Amino acid sequence: MRVVFLGTPDFAVPSLERLCLGGYDVVGVVTQPDRPQGRGYRLAPCAVKCCAQKNKLSVYSFNRIRKSSAVQILRDMEPDVMVTAAYGQILSQEVLDVPRLGCINIHASLLPKYRGPAPIQWAVIHGETRTGVTTMMTDIGVDTGDILLQRDTQIGPDETAGELFARLAVLGADLLLETLEQLKHGQIKRMPQKHDEATHFPMLKKEDGRIDWTKSANDIHNLVRGVNPWPGAYCFYDDTPIKIWKTKACDEIPGLPPGGVVCCSDKKGLFISCGEGTLQILELQLAGKKRMDACSALRGFAITEGSILK
Repeated sequence: MRVVFLGTPDFAVPSLERLCLGGYDVVGVVTQPDRPQGRGYRLAPCAVKCCAQKNKLSVYSFNRIRKSSAVQILRDMEPDVMVTAAYGQILSQEVLDVPRLGCINIHASLLPKYRGPAPIQWAVIHGETRTGVTTMMTDIGVDTGDILLQRDTQIGPDETAGELFARLAVLGADLLLETLEQLKHGQIKRMPQKHDEATHFPMLKKEDGRIDWTKSANDIHNLVRGVNPWPGAYCFYDDTPIKIWKTKACDEIPGLPPGGVVCCSDKKGLFISCGEGTLQILELQLAGKKRMDACSALRGFAITEGSILK
């Protein structure tokens, strides 16, 4: 089976590697163009491009895959199927018509829930206890195509989006191979999505990490997990930014307004009043410093009990 693979970030790498190990004829890999990265903003290849080069695969990058020149390159590869995994561009009908057996997408949610570009993060932020991966037939909508196969998994109460991201990437790779095997033998069944049950969420922005202390301790704990590693949860003490990396929700009601510092001891740690309950800060990061446990951070940074974090 001739496969063209379209993907960009780390999430897509296990799927591409599994295709190579599974003996599929990967005739081309399409990624987003190199982007500036790091402090020097030097152009750097994405994770999928690095994986493709390691496996000596032909790599293509298009600023706009909808352009006729890009479509012709895809046609020239004569794929039986195209596979997309967090590629980053919406495909036109002209592109979708290129492969003989259609285009299959790997999406990191149990569709129709959590359509959009950041399903893992939003599922954690919303406190979901289960999620999964879906293989689907790609259409011109955003995650609206027919479902092929799904696998679910539990979300740990303290699991971060980054940790879940890594697990779902492997689960998605397994499901992709199962999907392609069924497709190859004519056993695949398509199930239309229940669009009235769909939810859609946008790409995360840096501002989404700002903590609203009027929310419950559980909600804030989920936010901290969901925006880890990016953009990271943060608040301010006076004008000093503080990144919050690890927390624990407590039921205690301290009698302080939301954001109030209940305790800030290098022995007991840091506890903040919320709209409901109290949040224990286990790991934080001050500007220009490394991540550290709260007790260690408080030995070199004074926070006054009763003060308000914003």
